[in-house]
Amino acid sequence: MREENVKSRERMREVLNGESGGVYFYINFREGSWYVEKNHIMPECMESETDDPVQAILKSGRVNAGDHQLFVDFAEKLRLGVESGIPDERMKITFRINSDDGSSRWYSMRLFLVKDRYLRVTEAVGRLALMSDREVMERNILYYYSADQNPTFFVSLIDKCIKENTDINYAFIQFDVVKFKLINDTYGEAVGTELLHFFQDTLGVYCHEGQLYSRLTADVFMVVTPYNEVEDIYRFIRGLEKRLSGYNGMKYTFAFGVYLMDDRSLPSRTMGDSAAIARMAIKGNALENIGFFNVSLKSDLINRKNIEDNMKSALDNGEFVMYLQPKYSISANTIIGAEALVRWNHHELGIIPPSEFIPVLEKNGFIIKLDEYIWDCACRQLRDWIDRGLKVVPISVNVSRVHLSNTGFIDYLDGLIKKYSLPKNLLELEITETIENINVNVMIKKAKSDGFTLLMDDFGSGYSSLNTLKTTPFDVLKIDRAFLSSSMESDRGQKIISHTISMSRDIGLDIIAEGVETREQAEFLQYCGCDAAQGFYYSKAVPVEDFEKLLFKHEELA
Repeated sequence: MREENVKSRERMREVLNGESGGVYFYINFREGSWYVEKNHIMPECMESETDDPVQAILKSGRVNAGDHQLFVDFAEKLRLGVESGIPDERMKITFRINSDDGSSRWYSMRLFLVKDRYLRVTEAVGRLALMSDREVMERNILYYYSADQNPTFFVSLIDKCIKENTDINYAFIQFDVVKFKLINDTYGEAVGTELLHFFQDTLGVYCHEGQLYSRLTADVFMVVTPYNEVEDIYRFIRGLEKRLSGYNGMKYTFAFGVYLMDDRSLPSRTMGDSAAIARMAIKGNALENIGFFNVSLKSDLINRKNIEDNMKSALDNGEFVMYLQPKYSISANTIIGAEALVRWNHHELGIIPPSEFIPVLEKNGFIIKLDEYIWDCACRQLRDWIDRGLKVVPISVNVSRVHLSNTGFIDYLDGLIKKYSLPKNLLELEITETIENINVNVMIKKAKSDGFTLLMDDFGSGYSSLNTLKTTPFDVLKIDRAFLSSSMESDRGQKIISHTISMSRDIGLDIIAEGVETREQAEFLQYCGCDAAQGFYYSKAVPVEDFEKLLFKHEELA
């Protein structure tokens, strides 16, 4: 054996912490040569004279059927590394080799890779060893480890690794399949279980010797990996994601959470929990599926959990309260309508701002129940004003995009109109403008044909386009507060506002400006032909009792 080959073999033995036993071998891919050290008992499947040891095992037919695809993937990864390069320094695999008597025994194979500057594998030094009963047991614990088993073993491996490698930085990477339940519902639980085993097998091939991995629970897996730069983590995750995707033509996506170890004294469970927080926080992000832990994420997650834990009881106990923000006629300085908004008067925390709980409820779907509750409050209030013989102004209610996926919300609103015997023009619907979506547009048109007055909320932000006004079913445009504020800062912006108002009026659309905060803004809008406004200049959203005082300040309250 050449001197440099001996050095490579000795280097591998050093990497393997002085482990002995098994069969050592060397492969030179550039020269197409290999060497097997024969001072150990070798499986017959390695004795080929024409193939290197990895290919010999693959072609022997001795690999157990349950591990065959796993070994094929292992050999393919090595081949790709030779042809196009891979970042890994080591590879490992555990698999069973069948004996002539029909039994099978577990073996572990480890490869130390020598690469050129293009990351192409030029040489490999390996060790194939029969696994002890203890090693097989540990392998099976990691493989079949799940939520109802004690995770102590995996945690102990992590703690040992961190303690013994004080000069190495580690990242905790936790991932799962987004909406895994849909896979079980669509393909059956047996296929779902098969997919999870595929993930576990793939991790066994993809992860090198210095990386620990395990299935934690259900479809959640974790890898603890050393790294030098954050880019190393991105490269590892993207490569793993590619390997895990597309099993049997199935379509699914992953969410990855990463915790970069910055305090070695923390319990490894805490580090894993931090990766879990990052994983849960990234879900729902359409642009990215890798999230890194930071302290604010933990705070956000705690707040979200508190909201979700209390939202149902809060609705049952009347903690969600309808507030009304007046809409004014600028010229007459009188109230012409109101927008129904929600406030959460928490029994311990007091008022919780909508910006904290509305996004959470939109994400988990509870916004549907909350919207319906506020719609009912608005209709009940309109009925109350009518019964008391007082002045009645329309109340507009918000329809979240979650409702626009089906026509059920229209039936619900019709039911409220009938329940409280209201003229339909007193209940107006505010819908935030959105990018063109066929299903959403169909729902909007159905609401229009059903007789509701439609307000396009936040016009001038997001995906707004003057082109959408040609065939819009909306009756009223609500100029977005940010659009109004920024446009007031320049002559060009003021002209845009002025022409938008003029054009909208020409095609029969009414205009109301929201977020009006100064007298200057109100006077400018009136000059441009917009007579309706709401905002802090007139009034913030207030409880119903305070709204009535504003509405009826020149009338006696019954």
